[in-house]
Amino acid sequence: MAVARPGAHSWRHEISRYQWAVLVATTMGWALDGFDSSLFTQVAGPATTDLLGHPSSFYSGLAVTVFLFGWAVGAIAFGALADYVGRVRVLIIGVLTYSVFTALATLSGEFWHFAVLRFIAGIGSGVELPIGAALVAEAWNNRHRAKASGIMMSGLAIGSFLSAIVYNFVGGFGWRITLAFGLIPALLVLFIRQHVHEPESTATVKAARAVRKQERAAGARKIAADRFVLTQLFTPPMLRRTLPCTVICIGALFAFWGVTTWTPQIVREIVGEHGVTGNAVVGYVSWATAMLNLGGLIGYASWGFIADKIGRKPTFVMSLVIGIIAVCVLYPFGTSFTAYMWLLPFVGFGVFGVLSGSAVFFPELFGASVRASALAVTNSIGRLFTAAGPLLAGAIATQWFGGSLALATTAVSALIVIAFIGLAFTPETHGEFLFDDNPATSVDGLVAGGIVSEGIRP
Repeated sequence: MAVARPGAHSWRHEISRYQWAVLVATTMGWALDGFDSSLFTQVAGPATTDLLGHPSSFYSGLAVTVFLFGWAVGAIAFGALADYVGRVRVLIIGVLTYSVFTALATLSGEFWHFAVLRFIAGIGSGVELPIGAALVAEAWNNRHRAKASGIMMSGLAIGSFLSAIVYNFVGGFGWRITLAFGLIPALLVLFIRQHVHEPESTATVKAARAVRKQERAAGARKIAADRFVLTQLFTPPMLRRTLPCTVICIGALFAFWGVTTWTPQIVREIVGEHGVTGNAVVGYVSWATAMLNLGGLIGYASWGFIADKIGRKPTFVMSLVIGIIAVCVLYPFGTSFTAYMWLLPFVGFGVFGVLSGSAVFFPELFGASVRASALAVTNSIGRLFTAAGPLLAGAIATQWFGGSLALATTAVSALIVIAFIGLAFTPETHGEFLFDDNPATSVDGLVAGGIVSEGIRP
């Protein structure tokens, strides 16, 4: 039996109470965001049918697309704000926004009311991923960072899983009652205000900006770090990191929104062909959503552990390959509810796992002064490109695939292969923070920026 070395500590002693508080708050925040989003996708069909007076795959997809556009707008705006004023206050604003406006959507009398309120809810929802991932990366500044980031991302699947349980019990009471549960995330604000404060890196960045302001006033030469954060991301040297990460997100999000938006409706159609209709469908949809998110939960949570063993890029490849194979086997050929129950966990493991990779990998490519903005921009541009995915799937199902949502979902989700292009142009970080954020980098490019390290190899 192995004997511990004198003075050796378990991994628990390496983690502070503050780090645990940050992980709990961000995981709960992402879980409740997932709870809201998944609850919405499960009732999008019934809600649009009720508001329009007839079923419409087009308008169901439009409602999701509007939400995603709001997500992108909110993430970019609040992500940039968080790099200047801090992570925690912006996180609180986001949680309150998406929870309150999700609940208000239950009062909609017309479809356009519903769409506007979902857009505003999306603005608040966009805060969770970039702020949460940046906060975890900065607070967990030790060898457990990747694992903590993966666990945080698993919150999305946990929330979606919980939404399936809620829908199973209250879905029969109608979409308004079901969506009213979206107000629950507002309670998270109480925990955040009491237990989470800004990481040290926020104070360091603010102090550095104050010094630079004084130096500029004294006539110092302008450098790259003096630019607005969004400008920095789209100019050298950071541009060579921003573009590949964005391409990865575009591919991943096409698949994510394709399967999460349309799987409930596809399951409705499959069981409907066997005579299951009305409220009897609720249990089937909730079970299918649960199995998809069970696989997603494992994919999210295990990503950091696997990446610490075999590297970030090989783990990305693993997730992408599993996601592609599972999607292309299940949706075109799955004709029974049983097939979906067996294969949806594999879809979730691969497709959701890729998103966990962005939360682990991307923070290691950007400095603390632009990290929240970088995560927001890369994910938001990906969402802007893919926001039309749910709408597109609903449209092409009618025009090209004879009404088959399953085939349309396959076509849209298969665009996950785009992520391989972005992955080819990113470096392997091996768990270190690598970024071109050297204060000696000048605007005119006369001084070359170097790669500096602020992390610890796991």
